[in-house]
Amino acid sequence: MTLNKVLGLIVNTQKPKAIETALKLLRWAPENGITFRLPPMEASVLGMPVNDRGWKDGISVAIVIGGDGTFLRAARYVLDDHIALYGVNLGRLGFLAAGDRENVEDDVLKIVAGDYQIQRRQLMLGELYRSNHREHVLYALNDLVLTKGALARVMEVDIKVCGKPTSVLRADGIIASTPTGSTAYALSAGGPIVPPHVPCMIMAPICAHTLYARPMVLGPEDVLTLSTKGESRDITLTQDGQLGYEILPGDRIDISLAKNKAVDTLWLPGRDYYDLLSKKLMWGQTFYVSDDEE
Repeated sequence: MTLNKVLGLIVNTQKPKAIETALKLLRWAPENGITFRLPPMEASVLGMPVNDRGWKDGISVAIVIGGDGTFLRAARYVLDDHIALYGVNLGRLGFLAAGDRENVEDDVLKIVAGDYQIQRRQLMLGELYRSNHREHVLYALNDLVLTKGALARVMEVDIKVCGKPTSVLRADGIIASTPTGSTAYALSAGGPIVPPHVPCMIMAPICAHTLYARPMVLGPEDVLTLSTKGESRDITLTQDGQLGYEILPGDRIDISLAKNKAVDTLWLPGRDYYDLLSKKLMWGQTFYVSDDEE
């Protein structure tokens, strides 16, 4: 396999540890024949030449230094560029950014040698219709979340699956999640953990005001339709927890798995999704109080 020694480098420039790790990589790379290309903002902050155009040309892999939020931003940034992402976690939990800063140089050497596997992550497509006109087209790696404002009353949401009425739900919000996002907001709302290779969507209510409301797993061809009832203008649709869109009375949101877009992530030898779950959720670990601590 031909070595690819030109990599992208996407950095959370708001985190000092991310900048420190990126600078460490940039100093280390030349002696190993590796070149990093940076987006304009990162290049400016890190004192590298700024290339407004073409920094993605010829790049098949980008290293993402930050946390899951940085990874989600990077996924939108390279969505149409066929660049696989490898995340180095500096956040707290980090289900998307699976690498760690202590081993980042060794990980990069494996990547340039082609010693990795690519896992394709499904994206969610959200289409916001207003007066029967498609107002926004959104792609989300984690989730699309419909929520009320801080002072709004409980929402009433008309829910349909493939055009068939399912329920009218009174709740603080509704989460539509990909399998990747099942370990994010949907997990805290009681949703199931779904491995990223399983083709499905998850619909999880947030603080539903009824006992019958439960998370649902929807099929890969299903279309989830959400419509708010009433005249409230204090409702927001958020995309991966980072971008927000005002929802007006009468708006309709159609949500499905994207057919022609995906995000590729890298897995290195000896690591997989279940290893990551065990580590992050501390499965199999025994916690006890010693006699000295009682």
